[in-house]
Amino acid sequence: MDLAQSQKSHQIVNFSVASLLFLGFLYVFVCNEANVNYLILPTPFQKPQFLASSSKSHAATFNMKPYEKDELEEALAETSTQNKTVIIAMVNKAYVVLGDKPMLDIFLDGFWLGENTRNLVDHLLIVAADQTSYDRCKYLRLHCYKLKTDGVDFVGEKLYMSEDFINMMWRRTLFLTNVLKHGYNFIFTDTDVLWLRNPFPNLIQNQSIDIQISVDSFIGHPWSERRQPINTGFYMINSNNKTIALFDSWYAQKNQSKGLKEQDVLVNLMRQGLFRRLGIRARFLDTLYFSGFCQDSRDVKVVSTVHANCCRSISAKVTDLTSVIHDWKRFLANQTVPFRWSPHRGCMDSWRHR
Repeated sequence: MDLAQSQKSHQIVNFSVASLLFLGFLYVFVCNEANVNYLILPTPFQKPQFLASSSKSHAATFNMKPYEKDELEEALAETSTQNKTVIIAMVNKAYVVLGDKPMLDIFLDGFWLGENTRNLVDHLLIVAADQTSYDRCKYLRLHCYKLKTDGVDFVGEKLYMSEDFINMMWRRTLFLTNVLKHGYNFIFTDTDVLWLRNPFPNLIQNQSIDIQISVDSFIGHPWSERRQPINTGFYMINSNNKTIALFDSWYAQKNQSKGLKEQDVLVNLMRQGLFRRLGIRARFLDTLYFSGFCQDSRDVKVVSTVHANCCRSISAKVTDLTSVIHDWKRFLANQTVPFRWSPHRGCMDSWRHR
Protein backbone atom coordinates (compact mmCIF):
# COMPACT_ATOMS: atom_id res chain seq x y z
CA MET A 1 0.00 0.00 0.00
CA ASP A 2 1.54 3.30 -1.01
CA LEU A 3 1.44 6.52 1.02
CA ALA A 4 -1.57 8.04 -0.81
CA GLN A 5 -3.70 4.95 -0.25
CA SER A 6 -2.72 4.87 3.45
CA GLN A 7 -3.76 8.50 3.98
CA LYS A 8 -7.10 7.92 2.22
CA SER A 9 -7.78 4.89 4.47
CA HIS A 10 -7.09 6.95 7.62
CA GLN A 11 -9.46 9.69 6.42
CA ILE A 12 -12.28 7.18 5.95
CA VAL A 13 -11.74 5.77 9.45
CA ASN A 14 -11.68 9.24 11.00
CA PHE A 15 -14.92 10.22 9.22
CA SER A 16 -16.62 7.01 10.39
CA VAL A 17 -15.58 7.61 14.03
CA ALA A 18 -16.74 11.23 13.89
CA SER A 19 -20.08 10.16 12.45
CA LEU A 20 -20.62 7.61 15.23
CA LEU A 21 -19.74 10.19 17.90
CA PHE A 22 -22.22 12.69 16.42
CA LEU A 23 -25.02 10.11 16.32
CA GLY A 24 -24.28 9.17 19.93
CA PHE A 25 -24.40 12.79 21.05
CA LEU A 26 -27.68 13.33 19.18
CA TYR A 27 -29.25 10.29 20.90
CA VAL A 28 -28.25 11.54 24.36
CA PHE A 29 -29.58 15.05 23.60
CA VAL A 30 -32.97 13.77 22.40
CA CYS A 31 -33.37 11.52 25.43
CA ASN A 32 -32.60 14.36 27.84
CA GLU A 33 -35.02 16.68 26.08
CA ALA A 34 -37.85 14.24 26.85
CA ASN A 35 -37.69 15.50 30.45
CA VAL A 36 -38.00 19.21 29.57
CA ASN A 37 -41.19 21.25 29.24
CA TYR A 38 -42.22 22.09 25.70
CA LEU A 39 -43.95 25.28 24.58
CA ILE A 40 -46.94 24.69 22.32
CA LEU A 41 -47.20 27.70 20.04
CA PRO A 42 -50.63 29.31 20.30
CA THR A 43 -53.19 29.63 17.56
CA PRO A 44 -54.52 33.19 17.02
CA PHE A 45 -57.33 32.40 19.49
CA GLN A 46 -55.49 30.46 22.15
CA LYS A 47 -53.14 31.36 24.98
CA PRO A 48 -49.72 29.65 25.08
CA GLN A 49 -49.72 26.38 27.03
CA PHE A 50 -46.82 24.72 28.80
CA LEU A 51 -47.10 20.95 29.15
CA ALA A 52 -45.73 19.41 32.31
CA SER A 53 -42.82 17.04 31.77
CA SER A 54 -42.64 13.47 33.01
CA SER A 55 -40.43 14.71 35.84
CA LYS A 56 -42.43 15.54 38.99
CA SER A 57 -40.17 18.53 39.61
CA HIS A 58 -41.51 20.33 36.54
CA ALA A 59 -45.04 21.72 37.02
CA ALA A 60 -47.24 23.32 34.38
CA THR A 61 -46.78 27.09 34.42
CA PHE A 62 -49.90 27.98 32.43
CA ASN A 63 -53.10 26.08 31.85
CA MET A 64 -55.74 28.27 30.21
CA LYS A 65 -58.55 26.22 28.72
CA PRO A 66 -58.55 26.60 24.91
CA TYR A 67 -61.73 27.80 23.26
CA GLU A 68 -63.20 27.90 19.80
CA LYS A 69 -63.20 31.00 17.61
CA ASP A 70 -66.46 32.95 18.01
CA GLU A 71 -67.87 36.40 17.23
CA LEU A 72 -66.70 37.87 20.52
CA GLU A 73 -63.19 36.52 20.05
CA GLU A 74 -63.06 38.04 16.57
CA ALA A 75 -64.13 41.44 17.92
CA LEU A 76 -61.64 41.29 20.80
CA ALA A 77 -58.74 40.15 18.63
CA GLU A 78 -59.44 42.90 16.10
CA THR A 79 -59.58 45.61 18.77
CA SER A 80 -56.96 44.65 21.35
CA THR A 81 -53.42 45.88 21.84
CA GLN A 82 -50.46 43.54 21.39
CA ASN A 83 -50.69 42.49 25.05
CA LYS A 84 -54.40 41.62 24.63
CA THR A 85 -55.86 44.68 26.35
CA VAL A 86 -59.14 46.20 25.18
CA ILE A 87 -61.08 49.35 26.13
CA ILE A 88 -64.76 48.43 26.46
CA ALA A 89 -67.85 50.65 26.65
CA MET A 90 -71.50 49.59 26.54
CA VAL A 91 -74.38 51.51 24.93
CA ASN A 92 -78.06 51.13 24.14
CA LYS A 93 -80.46 53.13 21.98
CA ALA A 94 -80.88 55.87 24.59
CA TYR A 95 -77.14 56.56 24.53
CA VAL A 96 -77.03 57.08 20.76
CA VAL A 97 -80.27 58.98 19.99
CA LEU A 98 -81.40 61.03 23.03
CA GLY A 99 -80.76 64.77 22.90
CA ASP A 100 -79.29 67.09 20.29
CA LYS A 101 -75.94 65.46 20.96
CA PRO A 102 -76.23 61.90 22.30
CA MET A 103 -74.04 60.51 25.06
CA LEU A 104 -71.95 58.35 22.71
CA ASP A 105 -71.00 61.40 20.65
CA ILE A 106 -69.94 63.32 23.75
CA PHE A 107 -67.92 60.30 24.89
CA LEU A 108 -66.08 60.24 21.57
CA ASP A 109 -65.50 64.01 21.77
CA GLY A 110 -63.34 63.33 24.80
CA PHE A 111 -61.01 61.15 22.74
CA TRP A 112 -60.85 63.80 20.02
CA LEU A 113 -60.14 66.70 22.40
CA GLY A 114 -58.01 64.87 24.97
CA GLU A 115 -54.24 64.73 25.20
CA ASN A 116 -52.76 61.62 23.51
CA THR A 117 -56.17 59.94 23.37
CA ARG A 118 -57.13 59.85 19.67
CA ASN A 119 -55.23 56.66 18.87
CA LEU A 120 -56.89 54.88 21.82
CA VAL A 121 -60.11 54.67 19.78
CA ASP A 122 -58.33 52.00 17.73
CA HIS A 123 -58.58 49.78 20.82
CA LEU A 124 -62.12 50.79 21.86
CA LEU A 125 -64.83 48.14 21.56
CA ILE A 126 -68.41 49.43 21.70
CA VAL A 127 -70.80 46.77 23.03
CA ALA A 128 -74.30 47.50 21.71
CA ALA A 129 -77.32 46.23 23.63
CA ASP A 130 -79.77 46.69 20.73
CA GLN A 131 -79.86 47.02 16.94
CA THR A 132 -80.11 50.82 16.85
CA SER A 133 -76.99 51.34 18.94
CA TYR A 134 -75.16 48.68 16.92
CA ASP A 135 -76.11 50.40 13.65
CA ARG A 136 -74.94 53.75 15.00
CA CYS A 137 -71.65 52.21 16.10
CA LYS A 138 -71.04 50.72 12.65
CA TYR A 139 -71.95 54.04 11.02
CA LEU A 140 -69.26 55.74 13.11
CA ARG A 141 -66.79 53.08 11.88
CA LEU A 142 -65.89 51.94 15.37
CA HIS A 143 -65.15 48.44 16.62
CA CYS A 144 -68.62 47.08 17.48
CA TYR A 145 -70.10 43.99 19.10
CA LYS A 146 -73.81 43.20 19.31
CA LEU A 147 -74.65 41.92 22.80
CA LYS A 148 -76.95 38.91 22.99
CA THR A 149 -79.70 39.89 25.45
CA ASP A 150 -81.90 36.75 25.30
CA GLY A 151 -85.02 38.73 24.53
CA VAL A 152 -84.60 41.24 27.40
CA ASP A 153 -85.38 44.85 26.42
CA PHE A 154 -82.38 47.11 26.99
CA VAL A 155 -83.46 49.73 24.43
CA GLY A 156 -84.75 52.74 26.37
CA GLU A 157 -83.18 54.92 29.06
CA LYS A 158 -82.66 53.01 32.29
CA LEU A 159 -82.92 55.45 35.18
CA TYR A 160 -80.44 54.99 37.98
CA MET A 161 -81.47 52.20 40.38
CA SER A 162 -84.60 51.27 38.42
CA GLU A 163 -85.22 47.53 37.96
CA ASP A 164 -84.25 47.76 34.28
CA PHE A 165 -81.06 49.63 35.22
CA ILE A 166 -80.08 46.91 37.70
CA ASN A 167 -80.79 44.14 35.17
CA MET A 168 -78.67 45.88 32.54
CA MET A 169 -75.76 46.22 34.97
CA TRP A 170 -75.89 42.49 35.75
CA ARG A 171 -75.97 41.65 32.04
CA ARG A 172 -72.90 43.83 31.64
CA THR A 173 -71.13 41.95 34.42
CA LEU A 174 -71.86 38.61 32.75
CA PHE A 175 -70.50 39.88 29.44
CA LEU A 176 -67.30 41.18 31.03
CA THR A 177 -66.82 37.84 32.78
CA ASN A 178 -66.86 36.24 29.35
CA VAL A 179 -64.21 38.70 28.12
CA LEU A 180 -61.92 37.63 30.98
CA LYS A 181 -62.53 33.98 30.15
CA HIS A 182 -61.42 34.68 26.58
CA GLY A 183 -58.06 35.72 28.04
CA TYR A 184 -58.30 39.49 27.49
CA ASN A 185 -57.42 42.26 29.90
CA PHE A 186 -59.62 45.31 29.66
CA ILE A 187 -60.43 48.80 30.79
CA PHE A 188 -64.15 49.12 31.24
CA THR A 189 -65.46 52.66 30.92
CA ASP A 190 -68.97 54.03 31.09
CA THR A 191 -69.77 56.34 28.18
CA ASP A 192 -70.41 59.13 30.67
CA VAL A 193 -66.65 59.21 31.33
CA LEU A 194 -64.66 61.83 29.42
CA TRP A 195 -61.08 60.76 28.65
CA LEU A 196 -59.23 64.10 28.78
CA ARG A 197 -55.79 62.49 28.89
CA ASN A 198 -54.42 59.07 28.13
CA PRO A 199 -54.96 57.24 31.46
CA PHE A 200 -52.38 54.51 30.92
CA PRO A 201 -49.44 56.48 32.40
CA ASN A 202 -51.43 56.67 35.66
CA LEU A 203 -52.23 52.94 35.65
CA ILE A 204 -49.72 50.29 36.75
CA GLN A 205 -48.78 48.37 33.62
CA ASN A 206 -47.93 44.89 34.83
CA GLN A 207 -49.61 41.67 35.91
CA SER A 208 -48.92 42.16 39.62
CA ILE A 209 -52.09 44.27 40.06
CA ASP A 210 -55.29 42.36 39.34
CA ILE A 211 -57.74 45.28 39.33
CA GLN A 212 -57.43 49.06 39.44
CA ILE A 213 -60.81 50.66 40.07
CA SER A 214 -62.23 54.17 40.39
CA VAL A 215 -63.91 55.49 43.52
CA ASP A 216 -66.58 58.12 44.15
CA SER A 217 -64.33 59.81 46.70
CA PHE A 218 -60.71 59.02 47.47
CA ILE A 219 -59.89 58.31 51.13
CA GLY A 220 -56.12 58.58 50.67
CA HIS A 221 -55.17 54.89 50.72
CA PRO A 222 -54.83 53.31 47.24
CA TRP A 223 -54.20 49.81 48.65
CA SER A 224 -56.64 49.67 51.55
CA GLU A 225 -60.03 47.99 51.04
CA ARG A 226 -61.45 49.68 54.13
CA ARG A 227 -64.39 52.04 53.42
CA GLN A 228 -63.54 52.34 49.71
CA PRO A 229 -66.58 53.73 47.79
CA ILE A 230 -65.70 51.89 44.59
CA ASN A 231 -67.31 52.78 41.28
CA THR A 232 -67.54 50.22 38.47
CA GLY A 233 -67.88 52.94 35.85
CA PHE A 234 -64.13 52.85 35.22
CA TYR A 235 -61.65 50.12 36.04
CA MET A 236 -58.77 48.14 34.57
CA ILE A 237 -58.53 44.40 35.16
CA ASN A 238 -56.12 41.65 34.13
CA SER A 239 -57.39 38.27 32.96
CA ASN A 240 -56.25 35.47 35.25
CA ASN A 241 -57.71 32.66 37.35
CA LYS A 242 -58.20 35.01 40.33
CA THR A 243 -60.14 37.68 38.47
CA ILE A 244 -62.27 35.10 36.67
CA ALA A 245 -63.14 33.54 40.03
CA LEU A 246 -63.98 37.01 41.36
CA PHE A 247 -66.36 37.76 38.51
CA ASP A 248 -67.96 34.31 38.72
CA SER A 249 -68.57 34.82 42.45
CA TRP A 250 -69.85 38.33 41.81
CA TYR A 251 -72.37 37.30 39.17
CA ALA A 252 -73.49 34.32 41.28
CA GLN A 253 -74.92 36.84 43.77
CA LYS A 254 -77.36 38.26 41.20
CA ASN A 255 -80.47 36.39 42.35
CA GLN A 256 -79.67 36.85 46.04
CA SER A 257 -79.25 40.63 45.78
CA LYS A 258 -82.68 41.99 44.86
CA GLY A 259 -82.75 45.78 44.91
CA LEU A 260 -78.96 46.09 44.85
CA LYS A 261 -76.99 47.17 41.82
CA GLU A 262 -73.97 45.07 40.91
CA GLN A 263 -71.59 47.73 42.24
CA ASP A 264 -73.11 47.46 45.74
CA VAL A 265 -72.76 43.67 45.62
CA LEU A 266 -69.07 43.94 44.70
CA VAL A 267 -68.50 46.32 47.63
CA ASN A 268 -70.18 43.82 49.98
CA LEU A 269 -68.07 40.94 48.66
CA MET A 270 -64.91 42.98 49.14
CA ARG A 271 -65.88 43.88 52.72
CA GLN A 272 -66.65 40.21 53.41
CA GLY A 273 -63.05 39.35 52.50
CA LEU A 274 -63.49 37.80 49.04
CA PHE A 275 -60.61 39.80 47.57
CA ARG A 276 -58.25 38.51 50.27
CA ARG A 277 -59.45 34.90 49.96
CA LEU A 278 -58.87 34.91 46.22
CA GLY A 279 -55.53 36.73 46.54
CA ILE A 280 -56.83 39.69 44.52
CA ARG A 281 -54.49 42.67 44.63
CA ALA A 282 -56.61 45.79 44.12
CA ARG A 283 -55.61 49.41 43.66
CA PHE A 284 -58.13 52.20 44.27
CA LEU A 285 -57.65 55.13 41.93
CA ASP A 286 -57.08 58.66 43.20
CA THR A 287 -59.72 61.17 42.08
CA LEU A 288 -56.88 63.59 41.42
CA TYR A 289 -56.36 61.60 38.20
CA PHE A 290 -59.65 59.66 37.83
CA SER A 291 -62.28 62.13 38.94
CA GLY A 292 -66.04 62.51 38.80
CA PHE A 293 -68.92 64.72 39.77
CA CYS A 294 -68.96 63.12 43.24
CA GLN A 295 -65.46 64.50 43.81
CA ASP A 296 -63.81 66.82 41.29
CA SER A 297 -60.13 66.52 40.53
CA ARG A 298 -58.09 69.11 42.40
CA ASP A 299 -55.78 69.68 39.42
CA VAL A 300 -56.92 70.01 35.81
CA LYS A 301 -53.26 69.82 34.77
CA VAL A 302 -53.01 66.12 35.67
CA VAL A 303 -56.57 64.75 35.51
CA SER A 304 -57.12 61.86 33.07
CA THR A 305 -60.85 61.12 33.26
CA VAL A 306 -64.03 62.87 34.42
CA HIS A 307 -67.02 60.66 35.25
CA ALA A 308 -70.60 61.96 35.42
CA ASN A 309 -71.28 59.94 38.57
CA CYS A 310 -73.62 61.06 41.37
CA CYS A 311 -76.12 61.78 38.60
CA ARG A 312 -79.50 60.20 37.80
CA SER A 313 -80.49 60.83 34.17
CA ILE A 314 -78.85 60.84 30.76
CA SER A 315 -80.06 64.37 29.99
CA ALA A 316 -78.45 65.71 33.17
CA LYS A 317 -75.20 63.90 32.40
CA VAL A 318 -75.16 65.31 28.86
CA THR A 319 -75.73 68.84 30.17
CA ASP A 320 -72.94 68.70 32.72
CA LEU A 321 -70.47 66.78 30.56
CA THR A 322 -70.94 69.44 27.89
CA SER A 323 -69.91 71.99 30.54
CA VAL A 324 -66.83 69.87 31.30
CA ILE A 325 -65.88 69.98 27.60
CA HIS A 326 -66.24 73.77 27.63
CA ASP A 327 -64.09 73.92 30.78
CA TRP A 328 -61.45 71.76 29.11
CA LYS A 329 -61.37 73.90 25.97
CA ARG A 330 -61.07 77.01 28.11
CA PHE A 331 -58.12 75.46 29.96
CA LEU A 332 -56.37 74.44 26.74
CA ALA A 333 -56.81 77.95 25.34
CA ASN A 334 -55.16 79.62 28.34
CA GLN A 335 -53.39 77.51 30.95
CA THR A 336 -52.07 80.46 32.92
CA VAL A 337 -55.35 81.73 34.38
CA PRO A 338 -56.89 80.17 37.52
CA PHE A 339 -59.14 77.22 36.73
CA ARG A 340 -62.37 76.04 38.33
CA TRP A 341 -64.80 73.33 37.21
CA SER A 342 -68.30 74.49 36.35
CA PRO A 343 -70.97 73.47 38.90
CA HIS A 344 -72.73 70.21 38.04
CA ARG A 345 -76.18 71.76 38.28
CA GLY A 346 -77.91 69.37 35.90
CA CYS A 347 -76.90 66.35 37.95
CA MET A 348 -77.72 68.02 41.24
CA ASP A 349 -81.20 68.87 39.93
CA SER A 350 -81.69 65.32 38.60
CA TRP A 351 -82.18 64.08 42.17
CA ARG A 352 -84.89 66.64 42.88
CA HIS A 353 -87.10 65.79 39.90
CA ARG A 354 -88.01 62.10 39.90
